[in-house]
Amino acid sequence: MYANTAIWTISGLTTAGVILRPLAWPEWVWAVAGALLLLAAQLITPSTALAGIKQGADVYLFLFGMMLLSEVARVEGLFDWLAAWATQQANGSARRLFLLTYVVGTVVTIFLSNDATAVVLTPAVAAAVRTARVGDPVPFLLICAFIANAASFVLPISNPANLVIYGQSIPPLLDWLPRYLLPSIVSIVATYFLLAWSQRKRLNQKVSSDISMPPLKASAKLAAAGIALTALVLMGASTFDMQLGAPTAVAGAITTLLVLGVERKSPWPIVKDISWGVLPLVAGLFILVGALKQTGLLGSISDLLHQLAGQSVIAAAWGAALAVAVGSNLANNLPVGLVAGTAVQAAGVSDHVAKAVLIGVDIGPNLSITGSLATILWLTALRREGHDISGAMFLKIGVVVMLPTLLLALAAAEFSG
Repeated sequence: MYANTAIWTISGLTTAGVILRPLAWPEWVWAVAGALLLLAAQLITPSTALAGIKQGADVYLFLFGMMLLSEVARVEGLFDWLAAWATQQANGSARRLFLLTYVVGTVVTIFLSNDATAVVLTPAVAAAVRTARVGDPVPFLLICAFIANAASFVLPISNPANLVIYGQSIPPLLDWLPRYLLPSIVSIVATYFLLAWSQRKRLNQKVSSDISMPPLKASAKLAAAGIALTALVLMGASTFDMQLGAPTAVAGAITTLLVLGVERKSPWPIVKDISWGVLPLVAGLFILVGALKQTGLLGSISDLLHQLAGQSVIAAAWGAALAVAVGSNLANNLPVGLVAGTAVQAAGVSDHVAKAVLIGVDIGPNLSITGSLATILWLTALRREGHDISGAMFLKIGVVVMLPTLLLALAAAEFSG
């Protein structure tokens, strides 16, 4: 009993550290500190910690590849060119720039994943608001976080959490689309209108349209081709039920090497500017989940789900979705998705419940600034670009956007396959 209480206490304090960042220390420091404390107190064995680290291997490779692609595109000026193009297309209208950014964010999330939206799109949007001389960039920067979660279940590859929830039993693409396409469309549309409404005053500002297009270098075109090719590779991997980490890492590495070869540059500037802290953050979270498994958490959740589903499948589905949506904001949706997915499989409940859980895990993080790995990546990218958005501001907007969107998407899921 003591061990379980200690694990819960350390896990709670670690989560608080990741969310609140005391002493302004990075999120990964708190995640790693929590994992080390569990080991030092002998609450988990080294083999349990190692198993947790190994469980995140595919996620590490995926993030590594995406971060390489993002950094190469930034260094070679692709984002600056896209920023100038978007600003010209907006023609002086903040609302048009908002819509254009949202559409691009939706496409990137669907075909490259929500983490890619945070890593790749955020620097591009930051460049766009600088180029357009936007007085208040908050509405445009928020898009990168909110659409990263709202559009993250159109395809299996749209969110690594989808792969975590289903594990080895993820549905093929042709089975996935009938289940999730309609609720995804509802989620994307509802999030757009609710987010735009919450930012209606800020969107009354003017943006500059007198922008000259910078030249697009051959290396920037090569980086763009690498990103497009990565999207195709991920679609293929999803179709053939392959893991996504290795293909993404290989595509990112090949693109980087080709660009560096064309430009005859050293890889050091790119390597040193990558946000490496994300990798130990994810590893620490997986170790925490491994520790929580020892407390009997999964068995309790499985039993509860089984009992609820026996009384009412719809009540079990909606209750589970709301629970994981809230839980994702307390402990991040990656470990919550892992726990919930394992519990759903162990409970042997219908796919109706699994579908609702996935929707809750994917949309729920739009409530808080550390609800998903994508929002943490987004926050890291924001700070690097010289911007910052407080947790209180995000929560205030998230309350308006997340809950209505989640309820509408769950209702739409009742009518999907």
